[in-house]
Parts: sequence; structure tokens; C-alpha cells
Amino acid sequence: MTDATLRRERSALTGFADNRLDRREDLRNNPDAVTALRHRSDTRIAAVAGETPVLNRLSDERCSIWFSHGEAEMLGHALEEIFLGMAEDGSPRFGRLLDRASVETLGARPELLLTDLRSVAMKRLVPEDEVGPLGEAKAVLDWHARHRFCAQCGGPTVAGTSGWRRECTSCGALHFPRTDPVVIMLVTYGDTCLLARQSRFAAGMYSCIAGFVEPGETLENAVRRESWEEAGLRIGTVRYLASQPWPFPSSIMIGCIAEALGDEITLDMTELEDGRWFTRDEVLAMLEGRHADGLSCPQPIAIAHTLVRAWIEGETP
Repeated sequence: MTDATLRRERSALTGFADNRLDRREDLRNNPDAVTALRHRSDTRIAAVAGETPVLNRLSDERCSIWFSHGEAEMLGHALEEIFLGMAEDGSPRFGRLLDRASVETLGARPELLLTDLRSVAMKRLVPEDEVGPLGEAKAVLDWHARHRFCAQCGGPTVAGTSGWRRECTSCGALHFPRTDPVVIMLVTYGDTCLLARQSRFAAGMYSCIAGFVEPGETLENAVRRESWEEAGLRIGTVRYLASQPWPFPSSIMIGCIAEALGDEITLDMTELEDGRWFTRDEVLAMLEGRHADGLSCPQPIAIAHTLVRAWIEGETP
């Protein structure tokens, strides 16, 4: 895929979307080949301790998610390991899960930086092309940590296919990493859009409403249901705009533009703290940090920012 194509895709502008690894699914069932890749001199490994990414301090101002094989061994015993794929230069890339109890010990080492995944992305602590692979590694490793027992019989499971499935040692059932679909929508009415906030948001920040897709729903109907449940709005046309991998812990955000059939809002106050219609001028001021009341929109890492920006720029479908 060319750089020009990626620039036309709104999805490519979202956080965690820039993942250039060739995942090489064809190698996952070849343990001898993967073992050989693991011990190559150019192999690089990303590490997560419990839920905390471990960063390699290259200098006072530069960090990386990647460790050489020897450096990774010095971090501690790997509870799980996954083959992430091959980098553009042909070097193998892996992810390792370390015991969460090692966070304090590793955090005391000056050559390391331990912090949460959101901070890694928002503060740009590592090169942009490393954020996506780190999100991939954390999502799959987190799935391993949560699925040590079989959902079918309760027996213990072990990792297989180079970390891309778990196999029950009792009944033989196979389990695969899951991705939970979430619809996130910018609801519009005429020349205004609905933005809302939850109590956990940063002060003054308003965003799009969102919710998980339920069994038996199309994406469009999930948008309509969530808009009705959270804001009391009936929705007509729903158009897809972009998507975003969201490894908190393992979602895919599906961004849509939804046209409301009316403008009377009834907020679900158990979900939301506030919400209202905003004009284009107001939203532009929020994006540019000059809103008179100090209101703001999510940072570019979030697909909500992408949805709002596309609406402001008139590039919605």
C-alpha cells in the first residue's frame, strides 16, 4: 500500500493504526522456523510486564519498544511469547509477557522506562511506527493473561501457533484472540453535531458517544441503538468513516457519521454527565484550543478526533 493511499484513509490517522509489520501468518504453525527467527542477531522483542509496557531508554530523550534478544533475557522470565511478524527491513519481531510483579524492580532500572500504553502514545515516547506494534503486542499478551483456562471445560490451556491461539489440554478446544467491535459515532443534525462527556473525562473535554456492538446487530443498527439509549435520538442514515485498533484491552473502534432525525436530546445520565449540540465554529475552536469556555475535543490519538476533524473539514461520506 502506497503512502498516498494511506494519506487518503482516515483510519491511518488514528493512534495505534500505523503498524507496518508483515504478520506472516504462514510461519505461525512452523515452530522450527519461528525458533530460528527468535535467535537471529537482528531479532527485536517488545516487552509488557503485566499491563505495563517496558521501554528501552536509548538516550535521555529517546526510547524504543524494542530490545535485542540478550537485552530481553535480562528483563526476566517470559510467561508468554508471541511472534508479531517481520519488520520492513526483514528483521523478526516478537512480544513477551513478563510477570506483573516485576514492574517495581524493572522500574528502578535507569535504562528502562515503564509507563502505561496511553501515555506512550499521547506523549510520543517512542517513534510513531512503534506505537502500532506495541498495541498489537499488548492486546494479544493481555488476552493470553486472561485466558489460561478453557471456556468450554475449565481445563488449563497452553499457547500455540507462535502465540496466536490457546489449546485446551483437557478437551482439545482451540481459542483465538478476540477483538471486540465498538461503534463510535458523530451524530449530526443540520450544521451541528452532538458531543457529550463522562465524569471520568478530563475537565472540559467533550467527545463522541460510543458503545459495544451486541450479538445479532449490524453496525448501523448498533449506532442507532446507542444513539437512542444514550441521547434519546432517532437516527436515519449511518455512514462509515474510519476505524481504529484500541488495545484497552482489545477493541476495534468503528467510526461512523450518523444523521439525527430530530434535535431533542434526552441524555442517559447514568452513562453521561453532559451533552449538547455544537456548531462548527465551536468545534473548530475546541480543536484549536481557543474555545471561550475552555472546552476541548479528544487528542489526535483518538478516533473521535478523526471523526470531528473530518466533519469540520467537510470530508464526511
